[in-house]
Amino acid sequence: MSKFLKGFAPIGAAVLLATPAFAQDTLGLGRAALPDEIAAWDTDVRPDGLGLPVGSGDVFTGEEVYVEKCAACHGDFGEAVGRWPVLAGGHGSLSDDDPVKTIGSYWPYLSTVYDYVNRAMPFGAARTLEPDEVYAITAYLLYVNDLVEDDFTLSNENFLDVEMPNADNFYMDDRAETELPEFSVADICMENCKDSVEITMHASVLDVTPETEETADEEAVAVEEPAVEEVAEAEPEVVEEAAPAVDPALIAEGEGLFRQCKSCHEVGDGARGRTGPHLNSIIGRTIGGVEGFRYSRGFAEAADAGEVWANENLAAFLMDPRGTMPGTKMSFRGLRDPADADALIAYLNQFEE
Repeated sequence: MSKFLKGFAPIGAAVLLATPAFAQDTLGLGRAALPDEIAAWDTDVRPDGLGLPVGSGDVFTGEEVYVEKCAACHGDFGEAVGRWPVLAGGHGSLSDDDPVKTIGSYWPYLSTVYDYVNRAMPFGAARTLEPDEVYAITAYLLYVNDLVEDDFTLSNENFLDVEMPNADNFYMDDRAETELPEFSVADICMENCKDSVEITMHASVLDVTPETEETADEEAVAVEEPAVEEVAEAEPEVVEEAAPAVDPALIAEGEGLFRQCKSCHEVGDGARGRTGPHLNSIIGRTIGGVEGFRYSRGFAEAADAGEVWANENLAAFLMDPRGTMPGTKMSFRGLRDPADADALIAYLNQFEE
């Protein structure tokens, strides 16, 4: 029987279905639950695979189901819409001040993914997915987290072969042996326990407190000593031909489009590789040329051939990633309008290494 039934007392009508035997015998309440009734409750899936139904689903099928039933809240490739949870990316961020906890960066067991999708998703229509659809969605979520290739098929037979990256960082709750004794001593200090108190962090770090003028004044940078100007001999002025100005509205449009990319790619100061490589100085860069990033075969072959990104081939890739670069791990289906590709490239061109 499900651990849910073992661990929690049913209420309402369920009391009559799952009343303990002693209550039936001594109080005359309820009846024994029927096998079909127990099966309807017993839907949990455990880390050791217990509870998995027979079935399978591949990445491409999962993408189709996900786009239809999940993307409205979680974005086309797990980047999230509004304040709905982000499902992809966040690798290497758990030690940051603002960690990104996703399926790929944080969750320890794949069974939790399957179990949650099966029980609670899609939002507003829980328990409407067939087992094969849940397997397919789970396979797609592994793919957008760069944990499997695009030809992967997940089933009850290979489910336990998938290892989640953060599994080893979880451990059994030891608070009964560690924290409880520390807080159970008789002489716990409750007043004036420190000689002095200092503020080590502001709530603004958590982005929950609006910055006021007073806050800005407190954190203002100290006035620097005026620099002493050195007079140098005038050099002949070299007049360079100015590059054609880029329409700010085009850049702003590209910035909006880049929201579809942020869960996997970073730009700007300190940008680093996440699920996808950083995109600073993308134009003129060798295709598949970011050191330390594991590219798919097509990108690796392009790098070996010395191919570089230009406006034309990058636009083609953004419009049709899989058609342009077969086997790419990027799950994005592609932009629909060439004008969107131009805007996105204009935005990316603002960032250099």
